[in-house]
Amino acid sequence: MMGIVAAPSNLGLRPPETGAVPGCAKGPEALREAGLYRGLAAVGAFDAGVVVPGRYRPDVSPGQVRNQAEILRHSRLLADRIRQVRMEGAVPLVLGGDCSLLVAAGLALHSMGRFGLVHLDGHTDFRHPGNSPDCASLAGEDLAVVVGRHWPAIANIDGATPYFRPQDVVHAGCRDDDDHVEEVRSVLASVAPARELTGDVRGAVAALLKPLSACSGGYWLHLDVDILDPEVMPAVDSPAPAGLQPADLRVLLRILAPGAVGADVTVYDPDLDPDGRLAKMLVDLLVDGLCDLGRAVR
Repeated sequence: MMGIVAAPSNLGLRPPETGAVPGCAKGPEALREAGLYRGLAAVGAFDAGVVVPGRYRPDVSPGQVRNQAEILRHSRLLADRIRQVRMEGAVPLVLGGDCSLLVAAGLALHSMGRFGLVHLDGHTDFRHPGNSPDCASLAGEDLAVVVGRHWPAIANIDGATPYFRPQDVVHAGCRDDDDHVEEVRSVLASVAPARELTGDVRGAVAALLKPLSACSGGYWLHLDVDILDPEVMPAVDSPAPAGLQPADLRVLLRILAPGAVGADVTVYDPDLDPDGRLAKMLVDLLVDGLCDLGRAVR
């Protein structure tokens, strides 16, 4: 049984332009309208409600991420909802929203045992105060945060740092020219760039997951849809060339979803998909790719 939690947050993103706010907060309802809830209901999913974020503000204070107070509040609320869904015996699927939602997943699981993280993203999202003077947008820093490499206010909520141990985290999907890929290789258990996720996908996934065998609780699955090539999925905040094709991602999800204790899907922006065509493509991919979410760990 899968519990779908809407988390329509855009708090972790920079403004797309002066005077505008990121559109990914509309993602959960756009995907609902395109048939995602209906498609997953056919495999036993239910609507587990919505965790509403606070107001988006574009300004940044020194030494803080944008919207930090609201992100802290929303992370705690969303973590509580994730715990609730799991305690009811269901597998949470969190629909975002931006990648800052990963903090809530880590915060929720930290108190429930030792869990791994499979981070599927077109970027490493590993910007942090130790490698960049431009820390401000948590959606580009989420992976650094959840392994404890960020300002304590965001990386150590309620004394829970790190939300995931670095040796229990793997990343897949970044491009070869990602600014932080070499640092990520030195910190995480395993890294597989996008170019390694075609062809023998099962072999690549087996190698990727091998370090997570010590995680008795299983792993959380994070998916930023900018892992897809922008030729097929341009409706994202930071498109990058040389990404996956939908068929590649479908296979990847079908392999990974059964072993996941929960998942989040982030960064689809309906403002960049005015006719809804991309939402329908994404719904078809997610219904097929995530239909067995958590089946092997129930």
